[in-house]
Amino acid sequence: MIKALITSTLILIATLPTPSPAEVVNRIVAVVNDEIITSYAVEKEKGIILKEAERQQPPPDPQTLVRLDETALNRLIDKKLVEQKVRELDIRVSEEEVRQSIEDVKRQNKLSQEALVSALANQGLSFDQYKVQIREQLERLRLVSQEVRSKIQVGEREMREYYEANQNRFGGEDNFKARNIFFKLDDKMPADQVKKVMTTALTVLHEARAGKDFAELARQYSDEPGAKKSGGDLGTFRKGDILPEFEESLTKMQPGEVSDLIYVTGGLHIVKLEERFTGTAKPFEQVKAEVEDILYRKKSEERFNQWVTDLRKGAAIEIRQ
Repeated sequence: MIKALITSTLILIATLPTPSPAEVVNRIVAVVNDEIITSYAVEKEKGIILKEAERQQPPPDPQTLVRLDETALNRLIDKKLVEQKVRELDIRVSEEEVRQSIEDVKRQNKLSQEALVSALANQGLSFDQYKVQIREQLERLRLVSQEVRSKIQVGEREMREYYEANQNRFGGEDNFKARNIFFKLDDKMPADQVKKVMTTALTVLHEARAGKDFAELARQYSDEPGAKKSGGDLGTFRKGDILPEFEESLTKMQPGEVSDLIYVTGGLHIVKLEERFTGTAKPFEQVKAEVEDILYRKKSEERFNQWVTDLRKGAAIEIRQ
């Protein structure tokens, strides 16, 4: 109930108009080595691209969405070529390998089977469709390992150069110094009391953003024990040592900025970021394996894209208008 009362920032995703069912004609739009791609498959792939765009950070290149039909068709052609190569090389993934991969996903994200199915449904996927996706991913990984990764080398010099240029990725984590104002809420509160707390929180948020002394506001309004003495001081802490809801807001803020209302179990928070700085990175030898893995994956992706490009050159591809 409380969460429904809180207004969050809306991100508007522009989508293309969808034709009515009466207008949809399933026709062949491309032939790849005697295997067809239909207009229905392109429409389905366009929907996937738009859903990816909603979640992607940073957002995709706007031209990707402008040329949506072209992007979707090219992805399907590449996918068809990879599928054909998987069959040619007789790459097989067992049901047990698919099951184990799904169990790994559930364990890493602390999801039950029911929670996973629910999360997939929110993305417009059935569990069976998800299994097909996992199988395709495993086949591609095996294909990459067989055709691409065995030809890749990562040298000591380039690992050190990457480490020096990206130390913030290796323990040089963001550190924050912030203050907080807390407004207590719970589901047992009557609606009029919830409304009163919300009104107060919004008023305080306006005053904080208008430049009023944040520590004084915390002393006056915060329900947090000790706030009257500390002025809501949270001290200095690292990214990863704070609530995910706080981290999501703070990582987008600059010193001096005040957050939106942050809802967590038990109430609302307003946070002001006072300082932000980077800690000391871990020594190179300690993160060498991680650096090697990052560069290995980056080179693999680049080599795989080139490999697919070469596949295209040797394939018989007919695009039909």
